[in-house]
Amino acid sequence: MAISVFDLFKVGIGPSSSHTVGPMRAAATFAQALVDQQLLGDTLRVEVRLYGSLSATGVGHATDRACVMGLMGEWPDSVDPTSIGPRIQQLRESGQLLLAGSAPIAFNWQRDLLLLNESLPYHPNAMSLHAYGENSLLIEQTYYSVGGGFIIEAAEAESGIAPASDVQLPYDFSSAAELLSLCNKHGLRVSELMMANERAWRSDAEIRHGLLHIWSVMRACVEQGLRDEGILPGGLDVPRRAAKLHRSLLEIGKPNVITSTLSAMEWVNLFALAVNEENAAGGRMVTAPTNGAAGIIPAVLHYYMKFNADASDDDVVNFFLAAAAVGILCKKNASISGAEVGCQGEVGSACAMAAAGLADILGATPEQLENAAEIGLEHNLGLTCDPVGGLVQVPCIERNAIAAVKAINATQMALRGDGKHFISLDRVIRTMRDTGADMHDKYKETSRGGLAVSWVEC
Repeated sequence: MAISVFDLFKVGIGPSSSHTVGPMRAAATFAQALVDQQLLGDTLRVEVRLYGSLSATGVGHATDRACVMGLMGEWPDSVDPTSIGPRIQQLRESGQLLLAGSAPIAFNWQRDLLLLNESLPYHPNAMSLHAYGENSLLIEQTYYSVGGGFIIEAAEAESGIAPASDVQLPYDFSSAAELLSLCNKHGLRVSELMMANERAWRSDAEIRHGLLHIWSVMRACVEQGLRDEGILPGGLDVPRRAAKLHRSLLEIGKPNVITSTLSAMEWVNLFALAVNEENAAGGRMVTAPTNGAAGIIPAVLHYYMKFNADASDDDVVNFFLAAAAVGILCKKNASISGAEVGCQGEVGSACAMAAAGLADILGATPEQLENAAEIGLEHNLGLTCDPVGGLVQVPCIERNAIAAVKAINATQMALRGDGKHFISLDRVIRTMRDTGADMHDKYKETSRGGLAVSWVEC
């Protein structure tokens, strides 16, 4: 399967790529299928069934609301996040859903949106949608939300084979060893090789424009997170901290914000907290590669752009391209889904990606870049996904800040070496996959173990 940088970095909404972005895309795809198959006018009722992790933490992750918005024809990259609450409230009061944005049908939240205590095969994040006419089932489809906003239909999941693609990449790779071999054979940096691959889909101008747009959305997310204060939604009463920390750092840094290494790390923490608080509030996001880990990559890139006087848009483009190379390896050979392999697949992958991106723009060799990514991922192995209350707040928000600093440290360590190290990135990715397979389901985004249970017991 050919994976683009724009598959890993997608504009969406919080709080979760697998539980919010993916289900909204699935529901919108289903609604569009009704239009395409000319069944919209015959549809009188739609039923949504959520299984596994989507059911276990679906309410806390706004999966139910995302499905409804998708059925109304909204897509995560274009929906206005501020409109969701009022529209959901209106639907609950009226009992009427505007299917595909145009066809009114009756919708009863308890009857038509089911959270089922069972799982479907192939992936923990499963959902099925059913459209009924006057006396019969018109169409049904099962989708799996496999992490990072990616969705696949039941037939693809059953076959285990991704749909054939006519895109031929000049430097296709499925392992870090292959990536390094290609870079050395053709004299390319990782970002240069990725740019060549991206040209199979888009022109240089389109690639650059798209990546700078991703960066602008990330910056806007940080800026919004630095402004907003108050309590995060969901019932845990978690206070937002980014705005207060920002004011504190501005005071400490007068007249020069670059006062010490310690304050620089506090800025990294700040950027990550701002993003993940905004994510927890359901704001506009970029999957990087997921929402649960969305603060790490922008925090590291903000750190570089803020503290490097020579930073440019070229650095932004190269950062994303190099980071995506590692994200592709994690997705192809393990998973970026917390429901499948725990938080090591989200925060661990994002930490490795951020380390790779930073290494590339700091002039690392491909071997040093691979080493940086390996360090970043290795020291997140075994990380569980145990969100308290099913919300992407505790420990998720702080976990992003810790991993962002870890990514910078991984890069610094790698750049001090020559790229030679004991365990390869490929072996660490395989270990992440195997560890995820061995991990009990209660530690994989179900809120049935770990900190989620400890909090309840307290």
